[in-house]
Amino acid sequence: MKVPYVSILLLFLIVFGSFFGGYFYQVSPFDLDKTSILLSPSSDHIMGTDRLGRDVFARVIEGGKVSLSIGVGSALIASLIGLIVGVSAGFFKGKSDKLIVVIIDLFLTFPTFFLLLALISYMSASIWVLVLIISITGWMGMARLIRSESFAIGNKPFIKVLQLGGVNRLKIILKYFTPLLAPIFFISFTFGVGGAILAESGLSFLGIGIMPPQISWGSVLSEGKGVVDIAWWLSFFPGLMIFLVIFCLVNISDYLQRYTNQKDKVL
Repeated sequence: MKVPYVSILLLFLIVFGSFFGGYFYQVSPFDLDKTSILLSPSSDHIMGTDRLGRDVFARVIEGGKVSLSIGVGSALIASLIGLIVGVSAGFFKGKSDKLIVVIIDLFLTFPTFFLLLALISYMSASIWVLVLIISITGWMGMARLIRSESFAIGNKPFIKVLQLGGVNRLKIILKYFTPLLAPIFFISFTFGVGGAILAESGLSFLGIGIMPPQISWGSVLSEGKGVVDIAWWLSFFPGLMIFLVIFCLVNISDYLQRYTNQKDKVL
């Protein structure tokens, strides 16, 4: 079982470039230049320019900060919600579990993307608003996985001994449940980051996500849809960044899942 070093390195370079690339490539992503409209990639403009003469590479760097922040922030909140809800259902069982299952099924009744559209239509989009909305609509899968695993952990003999011994419930959850659930948490988190980036990109592409003057990969991608036949680079490079991040995260998640399964077999 090989560690996906290439994916890890590539993901690190994209994250590092997004947050620190501006210190090395000191071109403003907002400066207009009427003499440099829709220039193809060259030594002067690595990824070309857009319809207003702005440097696409600088905009991809700036947009990466927003897209990655939304992806990580949303996935972290959604994973924490899913962890809390899933453990509560699996540990306490009974009426608590039935209530939580009803809530999860209620959220899953609505298609996630349409639920996103419905929520975003009632408030102006910003980074924190998108983080909140995407996390609210993305915790259910994590909760179901954690609930299922919590049931299995709760039925282990040592957990029953601790309960019979009167050990504090919170201590059992934090000291014994959480470490065993950590692999599932990290796997769901990596998938959640990719899903959140795709959700933000989809909303921005439709024009209801990140709005100017803020920049995201989705908004840069959207700006190129009207001239894709004559300026392919406008949509290609931000789309490539989204693809590479999702690809790397899927590879890392797949490795974590195989590593966890192999560890379980050994145990």
